[in-house]
Amino acid sequence: MIKNIFKPFYDNLNLFLPIKVKKVSLKINNNFFFNKLSFDIDNNSISSFIGPNGAGKTSCIKLLTGLIKPESGEIIFSKNKNFPNLIGYVPQKIILLRRSVEENLLHALSLSNYPSSKRRKRIKEILKFSKLEHLANKSARNLSTGQQQLLSIMRALVSRPAFLFLDEPCANLDLQTTKFIEDILKKASKSGVKIIIVTHDLFQAKRLADEIIFFCNGK
Repeated sequence: MIKNIFKPFYDNLNLFLPIKVKKVSLKINNNFFFNKLSFDIDNNSISSFIGPNGAGKTSCIKLLTGLIKPESGEIIFSKNKNFPNLIGYVPQKIILLRRSVEENLLHALSLSNYPSSKRRKRIKEILKFSKLEHLANKSARNLSTGQQQLLSIMRALVSRPAFLFLDEPCANLDLQTTKFIEDILKKASKSGVKIIIVTHDLFQAKRLADEIIFFCNGK
């Protein structure tokens, strides 16, 4: 097993943490969904957002990753906003390129500052660790749901981000695949990756998280 396979490029999280959400307001359909939402996420290894459907978990993840912008307020998790390889993101809906497993990983690396001379080696490491070696040349669209989700997570981790955000990563997966993914997240966390996971599964949150943040009605 490769030691510290997920160690971030920037492994000193004191540069980034705590994440601060300060008086953030978000409108959806001209109505305030978040109204001056404020909280901190500390330097615990894994934090979990839990709550019922529609409570605001996914919207908050999208705010944290910069996919959507707030009406007002600010989100701070880096003194320098230009750090490359900072964030990995796994959305709730699986989105993969119509290419091979290996090419999906290579594309993720091409979007980062990962040294080009080391990319092939990195992909081999990731494929071996995730037990996807035998599927390297197979189209990602022809994988099982569990394999696709695993690839999505490995694609988010391949460039060695400091933060990994996941939205319901184990929804509709069998117990064996869920355990394997949870083990990966634990290993990534021990390697220094700050993980924030959205789940409606309180038992999963208790298994994984050092910190649980509960959402209800946008609060």
